[in-house]
Amino acid sequence: MTIDNAPFDRVSFVGVLSRRLFGRGGPVVDRLALVMVGILLVLAVVGPWLAPHDPYAVDPIASLEPPGAAYWLGTDDTGRDVLSRLLAGAPLTILSAVAVVVGSTIIGVFVASVATLAPRWLDDALMRCTEIFLSIPSLVLALGLTAVLRPSLTSIIIAMVMALWPATARITRNILRETMTSAYVEAAKIMGVSRLRLMLRHALPNSLDAIYVHASMELSGTIVMISGLAFLGVGAPPPSADWGSMIAQGQDFITTAWWISLFPGLAITVAALAFGLVGGAIRRINDPTSGRAQ
Repeated sequence: MTIDNAPFDRVSFVGVLSRRLFGRGGPVVDRLALVMVGILLVLAVVGPWLAPHDPYAVDPIASLEPPGAAYWLGTDDTGRDVLSRLLAGAPLTILSAVAVVVGSTIIGVFVASVATLAPRWLDDALMRCTEIFLSIPSLVLALGLTAVLRPSLTSIIIAMVMALWPATARITRNILRETMTSAYVEAAKIMGVSRLRLMLRHALPNSLDAIYVHASMELSGTIVMISGLAFLGVGAPPPSADWGSMIAQGQDFITTAWWISLFPGLAITVAALAFGLVGGAIRRINDPTSGRAQ
């Protein structure tokens, strides 16, 4: 085997994940969390088509109806069906969180790769810029950016991507630096293999596991942050059905029509827990020393 073809020969991370979660003796909690994530992702794609009522249709006669046979989760103050709005809001909340994590991961990996390949002065400049972003709390930075942009779901996604990419960049850059100074990479350099080829063939593939873990762990917090920004009124404008806005719309009726805010809050909690548990399972599988791997 030549050195240029010597990235570590190991079992696919996806295959290891599948065996740990679905093989005999796999953790029941992790299995349930993965099933919940699958259901949430399906609802995020087809949820609006499953809505029993028009989520945006106003019906004053049916306003503030409690949960019952006609409206399973009740209605809000304008007579809109809460269940239908939850289903319609699933893509706005869950798919937005996925878009944020994917976008921040792409930018972070790109910046880390450039910093690793670049001269030392450019590497230092990029890392100082990254540290400046990291010194500002993500929620504060996102709020500031959305204040500059026009309030919308797109603005939230852009702001969140800009707030989250530095963490990915720093983690990935440290891994890439360590890989690029390993013995087999140094030997490949002596044989004339270019740094760019080493990056693409060895360093980046050997960093994917850590990138997967970080991205999966980010999803849970991203769902909560997107909902929090929407609750503060900087998300998609009314009559948007994203879950954070639904909680905000029901806060004036919390004692008389508790279902308006309760069910969106439960949806956010379940989604955050499910993605968090799956992220924790991926982390334990990738690094058994971080917790007891089952």
